[in-house]
Amino acid sequence: MPHTAIEAQVEDGGSASKPQRIIKLSKTTDDSDKKGTNKRVKDIEICVPIVYGTIAFYLGRKASESQSHKWTVYVRGATNEDLGAVIKHVVFQLHPSFNNPTRIVEAPPFELSECGWGEFEIGISIFFHSDVCDKHLDLYHMLKLYPEDESGPQSTKKPVVMESYNEIVFPDPSECFFARVQNHPAVVVPRMPAGFSLPVLAPVENTNEKGRGDTKDHPLSQWFLNFSEADELLKLASARQQVQAHIVKLRRELSVIDGMPHPLKPASSYECT
Repeated sequence: MPHTAIEAQVEDGGSASKPQRIIKLSKTTDDSDKKGTNKRVKDIEICVPIVYGTIAFYLGRKASESQSHKWTVYVRGATNEDLGAVIKHVVFQLHPSFNNPTRIVEAPPFELSECGWGEFEIGISIFFHSDVCDKHLDLYHMLKLYPEDESGPQSTKKPVVMESYNEIVFPDPSECFFARVQNHPAVVVPRMPAGFSLPVLAPVENTNEKGRGDTKDHPLSQWFLNFSEADELLKLASARQQVQAHIVKLRRELSVIDGMPHPLKPASSYECT
């Protein structure tokens, strides 16, 4: 699958408690932006923390030579909330040995389950709603079926879990996107200055009203890794957004001052005769 041109700032993280990457996606200016039908909120950023990974269960007595494990690959909110307000669909690229190896999941939760015996790299392409970003994001994840400690028989009750934490940042978001997620629990948005207003908009078509994409009560949620620093990172991101909102306010005040007539320079108290 082709790579997407993105602006990426990589921060290495050696454990599940630290973010691996901060990925900044910028939207290409199109005709709708130029005509003002999808205005953008300048000088702010929206942050969407996500987790992607796999959970694999050994089938034990039910295992066959070709199907020893059942596994699930997924993209979820870092705090397990529904991502349907941001993500339109996800494409999972499996090993060519699978029937129909390119799988498209068009509604949350963005996941699929399969059975197999081998480990391989899964391509994960995330596509966003048109008012979010016109670029898609390509990620790659190695399916792991066997634990690091291979001493003794593999447990059928405790799965092998591999997850990665990322923060996707959208600078200068559209007003439609900003309005839709400004109170969303999975999205970090700035507090805007008093008097700032956004249009009242209907939710996007495939946003799940019943919360089916909310994975808090997901049957696998007990195995999701706990990113212990995720809440602190969200607080830091929120604080950064508040600073940006204050900058926006100051810039508007300065623009008003610049537009006002300037007073005449007072005459010097010393005059030559």
